[in-house]
Amino acid sequence: MTSVPTPAPSSMDCYQSAASLCLAGQYAQALSMVQPTLEARWALSGGVLAEALNIAAVCSLGLNQLADAEAYWRQAIEAKPDYVDAYNNLGMLLKGLSRLPEAEATYRQLLGIRPELAEANNNLGAVLYDLGRLPDAEAAYRQALAIRADYSQAHYNLGIVLYDLGRLHEAESAYRQALATSPDAGAYNNLGNVLNALGRLPEAEAAYRQALLIRPQHAEALNNLGTVLKELGRLPEAELACRMALTIRPDYAEAHLNLGALMGALQRLPEAEMSYRQALAIRPDYAEAHYNLGIVLHTLDRLSEAEAAYRQALLMRPDIVEARNNLGNVLWAQRRLPDAVAAYRQALLIRPDLAESHHNLGNVLKELNHLPESEAAYRRALAIRADYHDAKVSLATLLLSTGEFEEGWRLYDSRYDQPGFIHHQTQSTLPCPRWRGEALAGKSLLVWQEDGLGDMVHFGRYFPLLKAQGAAHIAFACAPALHRMFAAVDGVDAVLDHETALARAREYDCWTSPMSVPLHLRTTANTIPDAVQLRPDPSLVDHWRARLATLPPGRKIGLVWKGNPKHHNDANRSMPSLATLAPLWSVPGVSFVSLQKGQGEDEGQSSPAAQPLLHLGTELTDFADTAAIIGELDLMICVDTSAAHVAASLGKPTWVLLPRDDIDWRWMREREDSPWYPQTLRLFRQSADEGWSTAVERVRQACVEEFSNPLHA
Repeated sequence: MTSVPTPAPSSMDCYQSAASLCLAGQYAQALSMVQPTLEARWALSGGVLAEALNIAAVCSLGLNQLADAEAYWRQAIEAKPDYVDAYNNLGMLLKGLSRLPEAEATYRQLLGIRPELAEANNNLGAVLYDLGRLPDAEAAYRQALAIRADYSQAHYNLGIVLYDLGRLHEAESAYRQALATSPDAGAYNNLGNVLNALGRLPEAEAAYRQALLIRPQHAEALNNLGTVLKELGRLPEAELACRMALTIRPDYAEAHLNLGALMGALQRLPEAEMSYRQALAIRPDYAEAHYNLGIVLHTLDRLSEAEAAYRQALLMRPDIVEARNNLGNVLWAQRRLPDAVAAYRQALLIRPDLAESHHNLGNVLKELNHLPESEAAYRRALAIRADYHDAKVSLATLLLSTGEFEEGWRLYDSRYDQPGFIHHQTQSTLPCPRWRGEALAGKSLLVWQEDGLGDMVHFGRYFPLLKAQGAAHIAFACAPALHRMFAAVDGVDAVLDHETALARAREYDCWTSPMSVPLHLRTTANTIPDAVQLRPDPSLVDHWRARLATLPPGRKIGLVWKGNPKHHNDANRSMPSLATLAPLWSVPGVSFVSLQKGQGEDEGQSSPAAQPLLHLGTELTDFADTAAIIGELDLMICVDTSAAHVAASLGKPTWVLLPRDDIDWRWMREREDSPWYPQTLRLFRQSADEGWSTAVERVRQACVEEFSNPLHA
């Protein structure tokens, strides 16, 4: 703040009037009163002239005549070389004009004359802070405090420097000393920021509320309070705080950003998008808003817009490594895999220890079939974060897909350590201990389904082996659709629904998932047990045989073209529609049976124009029906879904069409057969440049070859 001194006694009346007018904001009148004096400056002593020049400078500043103000203060210093007010005021003017080196020189000149001036040291510190010379600024503030220990503004400014230097505990002390002498809303707000950064959220909340008691319209404190309340999980209160901040300051870009983050946390994504766009309307170069907008757009599956938002963020702030990582994710989702690899590598150039980017890079390299490089990326992620469970599971599935079962099974079991996985929830829910390979002789075992229906059929092969370990009683808790079929499986003593099994779980010595058994039984690629022996109910076989008899004579082929829409890779593994299989209608001497259930079921209810199709999917009650029908077919053609496991376990020829992207680990790599179902299952893989139509055409040709062979007539 500029200061107006008391004028010399010899000019008291004139100067007092001019000073009063100046303080009242009547700068033109005040300037006109001192102007005659300045014109006769030759007659004035140095001190009187300096005071007149100072009043003229203050008036010129008030009239926005900055060059005149600067000239008057320089003249005042010339007239009175030790004129403290003129130095301080000139320094503040130069700082306001961003002429920081000149401002520094002015304050150093003053301190050369009057080193004991606490205010000058404080003001020098402010200039040095703006110059980015934080240690020098700290030294200046500490010198001010050495002169005047109760200098609240210097304590406050010191707190700002210490916060920026990351010395949070010292910053807290500085703000508390500032508040001890002068309770101030700004200091409470900044104290709250320090406490927030220290993770002391309740104390931070209290500090922000103290700031608001002093200044209820403090928009920054409201916005910061909203941030803390969000971290404390009190989202409605946080939203109210942010909206109050925006009521006070509608152009507060940071509050729009925080409100957007809150809307995202509340899954109100359109509102989150709106908040981020409002922040960008105020500050088009707001990199964090571009970045957060990208997250929302990505979540909304608006991939090209998300890409543009991330690229805008990186234009403003190339160092936002998370934006580069997320850009890679968007490019990966758009199947632009080489571009995604480049984005992840750029992120890792900035931050080599970013485990998420190593993991994501591994995922894309796996898609590109660069398996050694993929494995190396996963291992680097785990070297950085040993408890990175997503990376463990990703490495596990890669190893399993290449037949490296020993390490693969062990890493795959880490899914129980991942809080976001259903497996972790199962472990927390069941009261009996999880089986970890100890002796089962004489014990009761609860086998708990927590994965898909096809997984249960696939790993149902382990029930007889568990029984052979000496288990006295094995109960299988599974979906009702599996009950009748598994009731006839060797090694299963009881089949339960999950609710009943949970109520009785304490009766069992231990529990396991079917997909954990290979680890504990040390299954290798050479010791894969035979598929589960399914025994279709004879009465069901008779029923479905009669239904199939309505088809024309010839071979009968079962079809399933879609899987469960809740599967993470269903967009890739399921075909767009039954029409995708239309080339098969031209195969002579065959009839088709639709076993499609759920998604796509309605398509099978109307026969294609060129081919009669017996649709049985709607009539299926459970997998016992599915098994009874497949047992009467000559071939099963399907996508990667549970029908493939049922058919292959029944020993029926099973042809599975696999997608180009994100193939399940159990189908291994670059092979047309499966060690899980030898002599039974055949894989038709899309190559990198193929769509479904090309793969279906290869299936059609295989059908023609298969059924024109006299050996199979």
